[in-house]
Amino acid sequence: MASWLGRKESGEKGTKGGEEEKKVVLDGTEIRELVENKEAFTTFVDHKFQELDVNHDGKLSVKELQPAVADIGVALGLPAQGTSPDSDHIYSEVLNEFTHGKQEQVSKSEFREVLSDILLGMAAGLKRDPIVILRMDGEDVKEFVESPKFEPEALSIFSQMESANESLRKCLTVGLQQLTVEHGMPPASDSWVISNIVEPALQSLSTDLLEQPASQDTFFEEFKKLLNNIIQRLQEHPVIVAHNENTFDGSGIKRLLSNKFELDKLLDSVWRDLPKDQHQKTPKDYLRVALDRMASSADLPPYGAVDQVDAVVNEAFKMVNADDGKIVDEAEFKKTLTEILGSVMLQLEGNPISISSNSVVHEPLESSSTLLPPPSLQTSQNEGD
Repeated sequence: MASWLGRKESGEKGTKGGEEEKKVVLDGTEIRELVENKEAFTTFVDHKFQELDVNHDGKLSVKELQPAVADIGVALGLPAQGTSPDSDHIYSEVLNEFTHGKQEQVSKSEFREVLSDILLGMAAGLKRDPIVILRMDGEDVKEFVESPKFEPEALSIFSQMESANESLRKCLTVGLQQLTVEHGMPPASDSWVISNIVEPALQSLSTDLLEQPASQDTFFEEFKKLLNNIIQRLQEHPVIVAHNENTFDGSGIKRLLSNKFELDKLLDSVWRDLPKDQHQKTPKDYLRVALDRMASSADLPPYGAVDQVDAVVNEAFKMVNADDGKIVDEAEFKKTLTEILGSVMLQLEGNPISISSNSVVHEPLESSSTLLPPPSLQTSQNEGD
């Protein structure tokens, strides 16, 4: 994911444990600068087109475009292709952006134009909602364990356990999952963190004790031991975490709907690219496709990316009977799409949706994309090692 994202070092620096601390903010700056630099972007497109053009015929087939489509999906935060029907249709739409839904091959100029639009869309999204890269080396966890707030928080975690007969191992595992990046704890449910941080730390505790029912006193004592073990593991193996927070409150839709010129231009663009019959009509089924194409302009995530927002969109479709399968003309299609946006806006204004995500970057970033290598981010991560 990070290989698509421009980054900048934040101005926040401090000292903990005698070491200078840094975080990196991915705000789309490098993407924007690349696309806006005509000479650099031309060189970039030439190089990437050549990499994708396996048979060197000067065109990209649908098969040759697949690595680019997959990378864009990863950068958008979508699950891998084939794992979710909801997100798979977004991958299809990305491919259709390149092929216009008709062509079997794409020229370099077409590839350049679509890639430019997609990257600038990503840059705009990151400018609005930057991703913060955090290096977790155990210092924040240590500070938490040694602070006065550790005991009440630990006891509060234990009191929320569903069963009094749970094993100590289960209680400790649940306890770790209650800690956040604010405590300096990487996501304890991540498979890499489990294998490399949590399990080795648990192995230092008494095996017999771990399988016995946990009392409050035992939990408190062993939880502290476990966190001290995790501190040591993080000092030896720092973890890089990509942290993102986002609130969907309908304000982006409201801005779009209040600007008639921009709204009409966007509706025209969306309608122009949709398949139509001989009477210039199209099925309502394409309303979801159209809404996805307008999502970035309305500050909405792609359908399939955020379950809570998907539920709001689904409700809006029900309210205007958008899934009845009827074939409509341009005016009716645009009217219905505008009504859907209005319904989504009202729902989000009444009940804003806030999400926070933490992704562990536990593999070399160079391998995460074939399109936009991250020359500076990897260096910045290694600086603190």
